[in-house]
Amino acid sequence: MPDFAFLIPGDLSLPTGGYAYDRAVIRLLPRLGVNAIHVALPGSFPNASADDLDDCAAIVAGLPEDCVLLIDGLAFGAMPTDLIKAFNRPVVALCHHPLALENGISAERAQELHLSEAAALQSASHVIVTSPLTGKILEGDFGIATEKITVAEPGTERRPRGTGSGSASLELLAIGSIVPRKGYGVLIEALATLKKRNWRLRIVGAARALDVVNALQSQISVHDLTDRVQLMGAVRERDLDTLYAGADIFVMSSLFEGYGMVLAEAMVRGLPIVTTTGGAASQTVPDGAALKVPPGDADALAAALDRAMSDPALRHDLAEAAWTAGQSLPLWDDTARIIAGCLEAVSRLNKVPS
Repeated sequence: MPDFAFLIPGDLSLPTGGYAYDRAVIRLLPRLGVNAIHVALPGSFPNASADDLDDCAAIVAGLPEDCVLLIDGLAFGAMPTDLIKAFNRPVVALCHHPLALENGISAERAQELHLSEAAALQSASHVIVTSPLTGKILEGDFGIATEKITVAEPGTERRPRGTGSGSASLELLAIGSIVPRKGYGVLIEALATLKKRNWRLRIVGAARALDVVNALQSQISVHDLTDRVQLMGAVRERDLDTLYAGADIFVMSSLFEGYGMVLAEAMVRGLPIVTTTGGAASQTVPDGAALKVPPGDADALAAALDRAMSDPALRHDLAEAAWTAGQSLPLWDDTARIIAGCLEAVSRLNKVPS
């Protein structure tokens, strides 16, 4: 029976950064001698119903009494503290980024999530975060003690260096689920002013909300960019590798990132990057490897993209810096090793055999 259970809401196969992180951890923990299993929770989080919460209680009740729980923050931050206490097991929370900082939700809902997540995190035995900035946010805004937080940045795999498109039309690549926080509307506004340049944009990401996708498609049409912008949806990993390899510029327009895994992937492949400074994105990429602009500023993003498109020497310099930085990024083995150490420490402190 498992000593540790990793509880994750929804479909683990979805192509998001958070799920990719979770998949890597599940795959690697057993190699480090950590006996752990994946346990699926209802996919409605963070908007779980009372029935969903009852299901969570039943799921945990069916686990061995002596196992430590690692719970993904998409679910944990929205769990009532009474439910967490009723688990009657040590709990480690994994916070990719605070739920209240998701864009596209009302101020009232953001406040509800902030209060819920603060209470939940304070009840956890320990909290794992994916960036130092997220750790500082939890300390300053959620009242979590520094010694209760461990940073386990997402890992990478070494990849062949990107070659670019080799065509007259520059290939721009953006990756991330189509949700308000990714700022794709800002990106389209920026690119609408750059029709004089020869470019094409591919946006890769799951359609998480139909209204957001429809609004983005309408915006693309209004700006007469249908022939230049392609919404590709989710793609297979091998196709994603091909897209990275053939990209001339990687662009991220996010309003907030808890880390920015796609930025790390772009650096590993040595791509020139244009990014916002939203959340931890400002720290994930060294200054020399990217042109950085404030989140939500279409004019600044347009200026940075125009500069990158018009200057091959600048793109070369950005790519060199990105490649160098990418080779020193942590590997997934490093990430899993940190998490394994944290879980085992919690197990020892709570006198749970492991």
